[in-house]
Amino acid sequence: METRREFCLHTWGANSYGQLGQGHVEDMRVPRLSDSSVLQNRAVRTLSGGGGHSVVITESGELFVCGQNNKGQLGLGHNADTSAFQLCPILNQRVRSVSCGWDFSLLLTDCGQLLACGSNAFGQLGVGEKIKQTADFLAVETLKEPVLSVAAGLRHSLVVCDSGSVYQWGTGLFSHAKRTLSPRPVPSYLCAKVPCLVPGLSQRTPHSVVAGSTHCVCLTGEGDLFMWGSNKHGQLTTSEPFLPSPTLLKPSLFNGEKVISVWSGWTHVVAQTESGRVFTWGRGDYGQLGRRASINQKTEQHSADSVSEGGHKASEACFPEEVKVLHGATQVSCGSEHNLAIVEYWTGTLLPWKHRCVVLYSGGAFSRGVGMNTECAATVHRLTSILLSSFLT
Repeated sequence: METRREFCLHTWGANSYGQLGQGHVEDMRVPRLSDSSVLQNRAVRTLSGGGGHSVVITESGELFVCGQNNKGQLGLGHNADTSAFQLCPILNQRVRSVSCGWDFSLLLTDCGQLLACGSNAFGQLGVGEKIKQTADFLAVETLKEPVLSVAAGLRHSLVVCDSGSVYQWGTGLFSHAKRTLSPRPVPSYLCAKVPCLVPGLSQRTPHSVVAGSTHCVCLTGEGDLFMWGSNKHGQLTTSEPFLPSPTLLKPSLFNGEKVISVWSGWTHVVAQTESGRVFTWGRGDYGQLGRRASINQKTEQHSADSVSEGGHKASEACFPEEVKVLHGATQVSCGSEHNLAIVEYWTGTLLPWKHRCVVLYSGGAFSRGVGMNTECAATVHRLTSILLSSFLT
C-alpha cells in the first residue's frame, strides 16, 4: 500500500503582527498546528522569517506570506498586515528559496533571478536609491548572471552567482565600518545600494552565503569559511573590532575538518563539519550558543590600545566550540538570538531512530516552546516534523 506523507506546519512565539499565520495576533507559548486552509495538502520546501513577517515556499514553487506588511515586505501589492497565510502571485515564476531581512524579502526563482520587496531605506533591495520601499517584487536587474545563493541581513544583502562571484549591497554595515576603520576609507561594497562585487574570494569557489545583523559569512566548495563585518561579539573569531574584507577562518578551529553547512543569527554563528559535529560561537548571553559562553585563552591579544565599536578595548575572540548534543543534526535554523535543530536519537525499539526538535535559547517559554529557562539544549515536545525555520523575533 502506498503511504502518503502528511505535512503539518507548527508555529509559536511572538505574534504581534500575525506572523505565525494562525489568524490572530496573540503570542503562542507552545507549538500549535496551523489551520490555514491555503496550505492544506501542500508540501513545504522552505520557510523564512523577518522582524514581523513570515514566508513559506511549497515544493511546487508557490509563495505564501503573512505578518507585518508596513513596508510592503509581503509582496502583495499593498501595505496591510495579514494574520493568515496568503498566496502571493509571482506571475510565471517558481520560487526556489527565500531570505527575509528585518522589513524586506529576497526571493530566488528557479531560473536564478533575484526578486526583492519591502523597505529600501538602506539600499538593501539592490534596486538603487530612488525607490524607498515597494509592495511589489522587483527584479534586481544589475545582476547579469543566475544567482545560486541569497542571504538577507538586518539591512544588507548578499548573493553568490553562477560564476562564483559574491555580491553585496545595502548600507547596514556602513556606520560600523566608518566608525572602526577611520581614517581608512570604507570599501564600496559596504555602502553600495546596488550589487557590488566583494573582492578576495576569486581564488576560491563560493558555495553559499549567510548574513547576521552586521556581519557576513561565505562558505566555499572547499569547506572553508570566510567572514567579514562587525566583530562586536567575537563572532569573527578575531580581536579586531571590524573586518572590512573576507577573512579565512583557520581550519584548525574545526579540528581540521571541512565545514559543510553554516547558519547565522544576529550576532552568533553555527556551523556543521563533514563528520556531523556542530560548532557555535559569537554572542552567548541569551543561551543561543547551546553551552556556557567561554573565552578561549588561546586568543591572540590585540594591542592594548585597540578600541572596539563601543569604545572599549577589543575583547578576546570567541572561538567555535562543539555542542555535542547536536552531533549529526539533520537540520539547523537560526533566529535572531535562538536556534532550532533536528537531531536523531536511538530508541532501542522496532523503530530505532526518531527525530526530536532541540532549541538553543535562554528566556521566556513562549519564545522557545518549552517550559524552562536554559542555556543548554532543550527538547521542544509535540513536534516530529523535519523542516525548520527560526524567525528573527
